[in-house]
Amino acid sequence: MRLVVTGREGQVAASLLEACQGKAGIEVVAIGRPELDLARPETIIDVIAAAKPDIVVSAAAYTAVDQAEDEPDLAFAVNATGAGKVAEAAARLGAPVIHLSTDYVFDGSASHAYVETDATAPLGVYGASKLAGEQAVAAAGPRHLILRTAWVYSPFGRNFVKTMLRLAADRDEISVVADQWGNPTSALDMADAILHAAAVLHGDNSVGAFGTYHLAGTGETNWSGFARHILDTSRAAGGAWAQVRDIASKDYPTKARRPANSRLSSAKFADVFGWSAPDWRQSTEAVVRRLQRGQAPAG
Repeated sequence: MRLVVTGREGQVAASLLEACQGKAGIEVVAIGRPELDLARPETIIDVIAAAKPDIVVSAAAYTAVDQAEDEPDLAFAVNATGAGKVAEAAARLGAPVIHLSTDYVFDGSASHAYVETDATAPLGVYGASKLAGEQAVAAAGPRHLILRTAWVYSPFGRNFVKTMLRLAADRDEISVVADQWGNPTSALDMADAILHAAAVLHGDNSVGAFGTYHLAGTGETNWSGFARHILDTSRAAGGAWAQVRDIASKDYPTKARRPANSRLSSAKFADVFGWSAPDWRQSTEAVVRRLQRGQAPAG
């Protein structure tokens, strides 16, 4: 099984490449700029076709949430038009597409963990562009798997875990928002889930498995609780630690509004694919300890 992943520099692509090392029968090929540029749709079909995918994992995205408010055309070109073209290329090649989306398609006003049938209502350009991308992927063909996730971190790239460890090395106290809730999600876990789902889609049991799913870490917390667990784990292993001070979202203004409730229920994915993520605390500890061992930079 050959997975072709768009977004060569992303956390999920790096995690998939690592997860497949030494595994017989699975190959992951990551493609990205400059060869594949989602803002230049004419580059997409030829590059993906040359990679000869059995399954396409559409992970490349414009993810600068605040900057998207000033660059809506670029955000939609990448997250909507580009994602749709990736899905069209997969369909033309007879390959299923696994497309990654986000909790930002919701406005965060619900009192429960969001399920796949809840109404979408993005608060800003980034969420709107990702929702348009979901619609473009679905329109490209029926053999699609749309996976909404949230609060992604890993040993790779830039993310909240690495930021907290970096700040704790220089500060005694860190102010962190306490009124936004969600499911911290390890990209390492996501890679395992994607490989698990890809095996189903590549096999004879794929009928009924396509559609939209939520895929996030198990359990929930707020950003300050997430930060405390990161830093407590670090301190327990002899690493950097800082006091976390709770603040409200209004005390940390951003150009784009964030959902107050980003909690996603992954029950449907668990039911259909028989896979659930570990508790978010366990996965966070694994990444923090790995970073402290120097297996990936903490910058």
